[in-house]
Amino acid sequence: MTRTRSVPLLIALAALLASCSSSAGTSASGARASTPGSLNATVVRPEGAQPVQAAAQSPSGGSANCNAGRPTASLAPQGPLPAPGQMPAGSWMAHIANRGYLIAGVDQNTYLWGYRDPSGDLQGFDTDMVRQVAEAIFGADYEDHLHFVIVPNLDRQLDVQNGAVDLVAETMTITCGRQDGSDGPPVYFSSEYYDAHQEVLVPKGSGITSLAGLDGKRVCAAEGSTSLGTVAQAAAQAGAQVQLWEAPNETDCLVMLQQGQVDAISTDDTILEGFVAQDPNVEILTSNGKPVSLSDEPYGIAIGHSHPDFVRFVNAVLAQEIANGTWAALYKSDLRTSTAPPPPKAEYRA
Repeated sequence: MTRTRSVPLLIALAALLASCSSSAGTSASGARASTPGSLNATVVRPEGAQPVQAAAQSPSGGSANCNAGRPTASLAPQGPLPAPGQMPAGSWMAHIANRGYLIAGVDQNTYLWGYRDPSGDLQGFDTDMVRQVAEAIFGADYEDHLHFVIVPNLDRQLDVQNGAVDLVAETMTITCGRQDGSDGPPVYFSSEYYDAHQEVLVPKGSGITSLAGLDGKRVCAAEGSTSLGTVAQAAAQAGAQVQLWEAPNETDCLVMLQQGQVDAISTDDTILEGFVAQDPNVEILTSNGKPVSLSDEPYGIAIGHSHPDFVRFVNAVLAQEIANGTWAALYKSDLRTSTAPPPPKAEYRA
């Protein structure tokens, strides 16, 4: 189970450790680093971080023909949204309303997406997607009926399937493998609410200027993510063999990068841009002035297979917030930008 922590405190601690060890050439195993004239600091690897072997794989995983060859096609909404407080009898939404709260699995370590602000409240684009669902069920006082649960990447599908949470919104890529059960417990996904891309983060001045430059380098990604297989495949195509490391979450990877325990991180651009905003000593790998993209990563909200009616309801909520401009407003507010791109176009199936 990942230990919870405040992102600002974690980054400050990591920066302190990195600054104390920057001249010592810290090894991957974690060692006592010392710099002449400075205090010694023990560089500690985040709990659960370890080297792994991952076969190169398609980002989509599973059957290439899932959802009739349309991986992001979700269950179509059925009719207009019911008014808050008037959920259809026998529906999972009515069950949630009768229980008195929505249980939402989120992250607290991903800046701009799911993180704690200085007051300790959870904020970010993913958490605001959840708030829209809670408001559609409970109305204006939805904050009193919303329970957030911090879910590690590795547990996202399991917690949805076993009912520990009603849904998960956590920079989670829609894949065939996650839907057909070939990549963990099977889940439904909502329609796509964000189009991300997997990229690579490296320290400034690292000398890594291309995927080929990752040859022999240690690359970190979160356990339970599709990122490890994707970066292994992309590097191999560029003639590079990488040493793969996994950590409980991407922020642990950043700590390891700052401490010199890995050479690069590969995950979604949404997460890496948050790291760049927090640490001026890292940068996203580019080619001809553009980020090197390894794959498309369409985000969806994960929901258990026992509740197709809830999937349709969530899709109606997403369609409504896109139509009335809420999606664009949240995009600009949460992701700290003055403009918002066109939202992803929803794909539905019966």
